[in-house]
Amino acid sequence: MRALVLSQYFWPENFRINELVTALDAKGIGVEVLTGKPNYPSGIVSDGFRSWGLSREFFNGVEVHRVPLIPRGKSSFQLLLNYLSFICSSLIFGTWSLRKRQFDIVFIFAPSPILQAIAGIWFGWIKKCPTVLWVQDLWPDSLSATGRVTCPFVLKAVGRIVGWIYKKVDLLLVQSPGFISKVSSRAGKTPIVYYPNFFINEAPGSPTESTFYSFLDCDFPVVFAGNLGAAQSLEVMLEAAALLKNIEGIRFVIIGDGSRRDWLVDQTEKRGLNNVIFPGSYPIEAMPALLARAAVLLVTLADKEIFRLTIPSKIQAYLAAGRPIVACLSGAGADIVRESGAGLTVLAEDARGLADAVEALYRSPEGERAEMGLRGRKYFEKNFSQEKLVDELIGYFNQIASQQGRER
Repeated sequence: MRALVLSQYFWPENFRINELVTALDAKGIGVEVLTGKPNYPSGIVSDGFRSWGLSREFFNGVEVHRVPLIPRGKSSFQLLLNYLSFICSSLIFGTWSLRKRQFDIVFIFAPSPILQAIAGIWFGWIKKCPTVLWVQDLWPDSLSATGRVTCPFVLKAVGRIVGWIYKKVDLLLVQSPGFISKVSSRAGKTPIVYYPNFFINEAPGSPTESTFYSFLDCDFPVVFAGNLGAAQSLEVMLEAAALLKNIEGIRFVIIGDGSRRDWLVDQTEKRGLNNVIFPGSYPIEAMPALLARAAVLLVTLADKEIFRLTIPSKIQAYLAAGRPIVACLSGAGADIVRESGAGLTVLAEDARGLADAVEALYRSPEGERAEMGLRGRKYFEKNFSQEKLVDELIGYFNQIASQQGRER
């Protein structure tokens, strides 16, 4: 089987699609990737790339076709241009780049913006093959929840476009069971399947000396790793850090980048929070060693209806790391932490509850925390392992391809 993977984001940007593409190739699927020039989350095109021009390269043996785009920059207007430029470039330059290629399936990885699926639907049509869309984010709900778009007319228009996209693909995969009712209300007769995010199936353990990170060299590092945006409501972590600043040994380590990073750094300095540090971003290959060094792994989300339906992908990474989790969120993500027994949960945006949970784990025996991490790892292996989920995805590919073949 030959598969075209369409994603606005790809290596060296840190997204799950990088691992999935490598895993599909290892399973014998002939994969090619259509993507843009890497510029997430900095808004500046990565070193070694340029905004304009077509390019081809290989990533772990997989051919990658890159189309030009406008970098996302720092403003909402630039971000809109970034989204639209990728769609237009894919339709024009991507069609040229892939003109002699045939595929059995088009697979669209769809975090924001889901509008990139328009290009994926186009390729499904011109290549005469089915299209599978993996929904990572609910539009227009998340646009409203993060405050990026507030105009009712625009939100309604986006909702209609999203409904058209859902109805034009052959299969919808959703990353959380909570997404099903929202997606089905717009999807018409398109089948919907729960297909969670996964994390590379590496065994947890202590990092080697070569992967020692000095910023984790404290008694009790509380690690947050991922996007630093409005959806994460990271103000709650600063509030919790302020409540715990007199407990020597607890350090909040915020790894990553995003639209709110500069504000968070500024607020940390203004409030004199010496127990909060921002070491920057690290490649995804470094994450197992980083997470293994944490005393506690932290996940937060804003208290919005849409985020109660979401399972942050970092939860799978945290479970795989075999370290205890504190989840300051409500809904589907908290349900997984509770069900797995991997840590403690508090309501979204509850700074006092977050501080109490961190302190409770700080004062608990190491053996008790180790048991939480072990339970989380076992839950990960049962529900989110790479091997299991990649095989499931190939099964969906075969099923939808054979079904369309019969209909022809």
